[in-house]
Amino acid sequence: MGSLGGPTISVIMSIYNQKNRKRLEEAVYSILGQSFTDFEFIIYDDGSDRELAGYLHRFGEMDDRVVLISNPENHGLAYSLNTCIHVARGKYLARMDDDDVSAADRLKVQYEFMESHPEVAYAGCNAKLLDDNGVWGMRRMPERPGRDAFLKCSPFIHPTVMIRRSVFEQGNRYSDARENWRCEDYELFMRLEKLGYRGWNIQRDLFFYREDRNSYAKRKFCYRMDEMRIRYRNFKELGILYPLGWLYVVRPLLAAAVPAGLIWKAKRLYHRQDVNYEEWNREKEKALSEDFEKTPTVV
Repeated sequence: MGSLGGPTISVIMSIYNQKNRKRLEEAVYSILGQSFTDFEFIIYDDGSDRELAGYLHRFGEMDDRVVLISNPENHGLAYSLNTCIHVARGKYLARMDDDDVSAADRLKVQYEFMESHPEVAYAGCNAKLLDDNGVWGMRRMPERPGRDAFLKCSPFIHPTVMIRRSVFEQGNRYSDARENWRCEDYELFMRLEKLGYRGWNIQRDLFFYREDRNSYAKRKFCYRMDEMRIRYRNFKELGILYPLGWLYVVRPLLAAAVPAGLIWKAKRLYHRQDVNYEEWNREKEKALSEDFEKTPTVV
């Protein structure tokens, strides 16, 4: 996997029929405009329709750091990311999603942290929360998540994470088993925890994470049951099933009884902080405007 002399960082992103062009361009430009420039940007088209597939090719035409992989059939996120991992050449692999925004110094800060902390296998960060109106809140992640941190949910924001390539070279991949759909990252991070890999969250706001009302739409019952199975198996193997782990095993099912709108309101209250959101929104717009100046517009 990979070869000597390649880029320092491989940024990997999977796309499937992302119809919101503005969000997609913001996500891509936030990577292409990074202050750390020694990277390749692997974009995997997971069976999108012909119109979007053609549109994605233009990103590769405007920046030679973009590596576009296209698949005519949709195989899901785990398969997509594993394909990206297979072709990645970087010492570090950084995740990115097609509707989020990376702060301009994200890769630089994460790279410097990983270089100075060789004991850490993967690192995420804190994030400012976005909806269509801009920044509305803040998600602060535990700096050094212990095993108990996995009870509530994943203690890492998946698209913020940078992972050492050596972790994947030792046979660790995203599981594409059907029961892990929509929980690929949660399952992977619990598996890495069991294997003794050390994860960390840098206590800086290096990411704008999209979380709006649609994020809390009702999930299918089968996905909730799958998540319960994932929680039970991994909590048991992590040694956190007793005494309180059982309550968190059934949490996905209990959440089904709560209206999505109520969950969204509760999340907004929980994640709002006493901060200047107008300043944060200006910061985001300034960063993106600088990126757009550096990068030709895709039409």
